[in-house]
Amino acid sequence: MSEPRSQDAASDLGSGSRRRTWAELLAGRVKRQRQGLGREHKLPESAVRLLRRHLNLNDLLLEVGGSACKTLCLNQWMDPEASADLSSSFIGSALRDEASRLGVPVAVLSSRAVASSFVQICASSGEPSHRVLLNAEQRKKMSSLLEVAQYLLAHSMFSRFSFCQELWEVRSSLLLEAVWHLHVQNLVSLQELLESHADTQATVAWLFKDLCVLCEQMEASTQHTDIARAMLSDFVQLFVLRGFQKNSDLRSVEPAQMAQLAMAVLQRMLMFALEALATGLQDESPAYRAVKSWFGVFCGCTYGAAVSADVPKRFFSHTLTQVLTHKPVLRVSDAVQMQRDWSFAKTHPLLTSLYRRLFAVLRPEELLGHLQEVLETREVNWQHVLSCVSTLVICLPEAQQLVKACTQVLVCQL
Repeated sequence: MSEPRSQDAASDLGSGSRRRTWAELLAGRVKRQRQGLGREHKLPESAVRLLRRHLNLNDLLLEVGGSACKTLCLNQWMDPEASADLSSSFIGSALRDEASRLGVPVAVLSSRAVASSFVQICASSGEPSHRVLLNAEQRKKMSSLLEVAQYLLAHSMFSRFSFCQELWEVRSSLLLEAVWHLHVQNLVSLQELLESHADTQATVAWLFKDLCVLCEQMEASTQHTDIARAMLSDFVQLFVLRGFQKNSDLRSVEPAQMAQLAMAVLQRMLMFALEALATGLQDESPAYRAVKSWFGVFCGCTYGAAVSADVPKRFFSHTLTQVLTHKPVLRVSDAVQMQRDWSFAKTHPLLTSLYRRLFAVLRPEELLGHLQEVLETREVNWQHVLSCVSTLVICLPEAQQLVKACTQVLVCQL
């Protein structure tokens, strides 16, 4: 009986097939199991990413805990007088219990609670005008809040991602100094916060607006000058490093989004300053103070040891190009007629101060080589070109011979 069955089974395999051994069958099963295990590991990761993108924590808290949960925050604990007897560990324990009751991750709940208190502190000044600096009372409360947040982070009870998303929901309510304190206190770096927002254009607009106000207030107030200068220096360091550091200088390639954002902010600030100079500035006006403060960042001491020497050079060279090519509406014949009015003596002091700061980092040979390259390859603003050259020969006498040589080369090319 067995022989006919074997013959029938063999005939069923077909003339071009062979029977697989038990070892081969088992090997195929093990391979399929391993593939299944890989998919099982990838599935939770994908689910977490999907939830992070689409989870509405406000709706979740309302669903599981009622309307009272929507107003959950640490503000009552952050009051310096009321929180004297409350420790960070006590607050962390309370948040853990609340998260357990609601059935939500404690890190997400804590991040939302900290963000809510963060925003309320920013809005507690009661001053209607647009501000970017905290007052003394706000700084005291912010210090207490960040101390709690650091405890939560150290004990894996704080999500930077969720915190950043909460802040971007109320971007217009944030004070720039408060955001800076997050960076200084190593809770959330400026880069991490800025990269967490997908709308780069909106982030650039927010930064540009607040940096202009910061520059105005830095010159207007002596009380907060040191903090304002430290803030501006840290922001500019980040933008210059991320915008002008070459990939070969970095251990890993910086995200394109951050590089584009950094370049866009620096570009808008420079264009604002040049436009203000072109339209005329009254001394000590808000625009005058803003331009003066911004041109102050063009100083080697702004970047310190955190930035290699080549990075400021690339930034300064790029800035010089932007100045020389800003709105090239005049012809060479116009430049010849107006050259006496575009001398060092008649150039706005703020613009000459910018030139002198650029000259301090770039050697005369580099300046003239760069100037010649721009003139040969770009349409230029002749008023800025002539005022730049005039400032160069006045401030750097050793550059006079180089300017003459450069002029002769350019004339021969006409």
